[in-house]
Amino acid sequence: MRDLQSSKLIWLKGWLFLLLGLASATLVFLEAPSLKIAALLVLAVWSFCRAYYFAFYVLERYVDPRFKFSGLGSFVSHLLRRRKPGDG
Repeated sequence: MRDLQSSKLIWLKGWLFLLLGLASATLVFLEAPSLKIAALLVLAVWSFCRAYYFAFYVLERYVDPRFKFSGLGSFVSHLLRRRKPGDG
């Protein structure tokens, strides 16, 4: 698959991700509206954002500049290939 190069399509993709996330979080919250559920949703979203940042910025910038991934799938694939028997 080719890289997306159209700036308009990249912006559209970003807005669609935001819309999907907001809609999903809203629907989950409406299933069980409570302060606890709202807090857990916020914590989950924040944690996944930080994990994504770690995988695509921190590792490349501070650990090893050879860590460059095209997506989460290639990141996981890299981790599985690197793993040696006996590694925890």
